[in-house]
Amino acid sequence: MKERLQALGLLDRALAATTDDEIEALLAALDDDHREAVERLADGITPAAIREAAAKGRVNGTLEGIAVVLADACLADCIEQLGDHADNPTSDQLREVLPGLVERHGLACTRLMLATTVVGEAPASAIVRDLLKHDDDVKLPPMEPRPIAPVIEPQRGSDAEREAVKAKRREVKLRRQAEARARREQSARARHHH
Repeated sequence: MKERLQALGLLDRALAATTDDEIEALLAALDDDHREAVERLADGITPAAIREAAAKGRVNGTLEGIAVVLADACLADCIEQLGDHADNPTSDQLREVLPGLVERHGLACTRLMLATTVVGEAPASAIVRDLLKHDDDVKLPPMEPRPIAPVIEPQRGSDAEREAVKAKRREVKLRRQAEARARREQSARARHHH
């Protein structure tokens, strides 16, 4: 859940960094299906309506839904550019395609697209998160401090339950790390053989 909230935070920042003009341009470029999708998610098809729906919809998926629709063309382009690497691109492969995406779709849209992949927990999420924080081409501007409605429910449930959840998470994390390590070793071995 914490990772999800952090990912939504990135998406929130990506949208905040998008100007009204940029949102209008993205809306204008949508085909009918995508427009209808936005209209279902927001009360209207204006930048203000989008921002309002996104602000209200951080937790229920509306923010993510709107961003996915707005950035869909950019994502399709990204997938096409990455080709065989689209499922799990490396940092270098992503860096290679980003300038073209920014050129064709604009920086704002590219950032939105990248942030949606993090929320969507794509395999490359960690790499993309790093790019959004540090890459000179696409990094998000620093966050303006602003009050944010508390979205985290007070913890219910016993300490024992919480401990069990934490233990489970640790276990998953350790397993993922082990898998990632195995993959790294495998690709290192593969490289030696060439």
